[in-house]
This record gives sequence, structure tokens and C-alpha cells, in this order.
Amino acid sequence: MLQPANYQRRGYLHEDFRLFHLRDMGVEEMEYHYHEFDKIVIFLSGRASYIIEGRSYFLKPWDVLLVSHHLIHRPVTDPDHPYERAVIYLDPGFLSASGTRGEDLASCFRLARERQFALMRPELGEREKLKSLLDSLERALGDEGFGGDLLARTCFLQLLVFLNRAMIRDRTHRDQSVSQYDPKVAQALSYINDHLGEELTVDSLARQVYTSKFHFMRRFKELTGCPVHQYITQKRLLAAAELLRAGVSAQAACGRCGFQDYSAFHRAFRRQFGASPREFMP
Repeated sequence: MLQPANYQRRGYLHEDFRLFHLRDMGVEEMEYHYHEFDKIVIFLSGRASYIIEGRSYFLKPWDVLLVSHHLIHRPVTDPDHPYERAVIYLDPGFLSASGTRGEDLASCFRLARERQFALMRPELGEREKLKSLLDSLERALGDEGFGGDLLARTCFLQLLVFLNRAMIRDRTHRDQSVSQYDPKVAQALSYINDHLGEELTVDSLARQVYTSKFHFMRRFKELTGCPVHQYITQKRLLAAAELLRAGVSAQAACGRCGFQDYSAFHRAFRRQFGASPREFMP
């Protein structure tokens, strides 16, 4: 029987993008979670790290995190220091529709996934530009005059162009001091996400990364907040949901995402999303 996944979906997005400027003191520990949309986190002040798919990033002011949809993550903050950040939720479809031929605004997220590294640390001059763009966006979002929505959209597109250009130049992923991870768990995570349609077991994954089964299970849960089999089920369900939204049939999505039994898939899907696979189809 498929076990229910531990990770929770957080946040909702009913527009192309949404900006939050947050400053909290004494933040309670947040559970691991995921989103159906992409997320940009611009860290402004405090003492915090961010765990994304088992890798911990040690944040400095004006660091940028590019968190693609369905990535498992959570912040870790020092409750004795105010935690300030700008958070932008954005619809992946908006990124695709807003780019031009050969210039995909989702490239920064794609690069983060390819590098398996979500952090970008702008240089001093870039930080000033980033601050200016963020300030302009916040002002535009509060503008109720003629063309306010258009102005906000324009400012946001300028920010996205800046982030994409900065990400192409960024070399933070080469600095080993800015993050911490377990190479064997990272290898296993990459393998799982690249082979969701195949048979995946704890034994086979432990062999894949040349470590004992019990050590692997312990480290995996320690770094991801979830047992191996539940992580696999969660990722398969998220992948299936994406296929269903793209018009793939429920039976085909079930098979392509590694589920051997449609009834078990149907029950797990409904438990996770509160709807049947067919109800997810357009």
C-alpha cells in the first residue's frame, strides 16, 4: 500500500505573480513543503539558512533563491533575529508566455535545476540594481492610477530579465562554503527524480550510492524530512499531476510515473490532492 506523503503543499496563486515583503520575529519552525508554482526568495536580513532538496544554503543579505515548483524545501531561522525577505510567487505558464523566441524567462530556474544549486549571490553592483528593481516593483504594485497593473507587470519583467542575466554570470555554485549537503543523498535524489518511471527501492538506491541500506535511510530522512519511500511516492504524484494538467490520460500518467497499480495510484492521488486523477485533467 502506498503511504501518504509527509510534505504539505503551501500557498496559493491565482494571478501571474504575487509579491510579499515579510519581516518576522520568533518565527516558528516551518515544516518541509512544496508549491505548485515557482518561487523567488530574496533574503534581506536576519540569520537564516534554507534547505532545498537536502542541500542547506547559508544566506547573506541580498542572496536570491530560485525554488522551482515541486521542490521540497523549508527555511531555518534564528528566532532571536528578525527574518526579513521578499518572496515572489510566479506562475510557470506566465514565464513561458512572457519570453521571446530564444529567450525563455524560466532559464534562471532551469539553470538552478541543472546545477542542482538554487542560490545566487549577486555582486555588490548587482545588489544595488536588485534593490532598485525590487523597490520599483513594490511601488508599482501599490500604484492605483492609470496603467498601474501594466506598470507592475513591466517592472516585474525587468526584474526577471535581471535575474536571468545575473544567473548566467553567477558562479556561487562553485563556492563550497555557501552550502552543505551529503553527496550520496544528493546523488540518490538526482537519480530518483530522473527515474521516476522505473522501479525504485531503498536497496537499489543504497547500492547505487555505495552505502549501507540503514545508513542511507537514516541520512535521507535526516536531510529531507521524509523516509525514502514516501519521498518517491510524493515525487511520483507531483509528476503525475503535471502530466494530467498537460492532457495525458490518467492511465498513462500512472504508468509513466512508476505506479504499478492504478487503484493504489488513484487512492494516493486523491489523498494527496483531494481530487481524482481525471478531475485534474483539463
